[in-house]
Amino acid sequence: MPMFEAQSLPSSVSKRDLYASLAQQLAALLEGEPDAIANAANMSALIYQLVPELNWAGFYFMRGPELVLGPFQGKTACVRIAVGRGVCGTAVARKASLVVQDVHAFPGHIACDSASRSELVVPLMKDGWVLGVLDLDSPHPNRFDDEDREGCERLVQIYLDVSELNG
Repeated sequence: MPMFEAQSLPSSVSKRDLYASLAQQLAALLEGEPDAIANAANMSALIYQLVPELNWAGFYFMRGPELVLGPFQGKTACVRIAVGRGVCGTAVARKASLVVQDVHAFPGHIACDSASRSELVVPLMKDGWVLGVLDLDSPHPNRFDDEDREGCERLVQIYLDVSELNG
């Protein structure tokens, strides 16, 4: 496989263009590689490198009745999260993406990094089952919106389309 180099975009680029570029780059990066862990590691690195104002980007995977930490970029993180706890566990319980503008106002928020102020969690769904989540944290309140959610849902779909991930 030839060396992949992420293509940064100017800071003035729209979110729509940022996520379109990320989707194109992610598809190229993951092409031909079915390993879910390797793909999660590279996807985390790509997002962390190119999405501005993040302090954490990574995955948690369902292992039995709880989420267990997967590949990520950022400070060390909580290893296990129960379904229904925190933003990640709540996204699993609801089987829906969550955009949280102020994590300190979210009931039961788990503060793995006290610098995090806002969060976006997208479940990895296959055949109605949640297999894990993509989790993005920012040190800025109100960092994420519906454009970020839609862009990350598209990225997750690219990941799921190529990765061999079993529920």
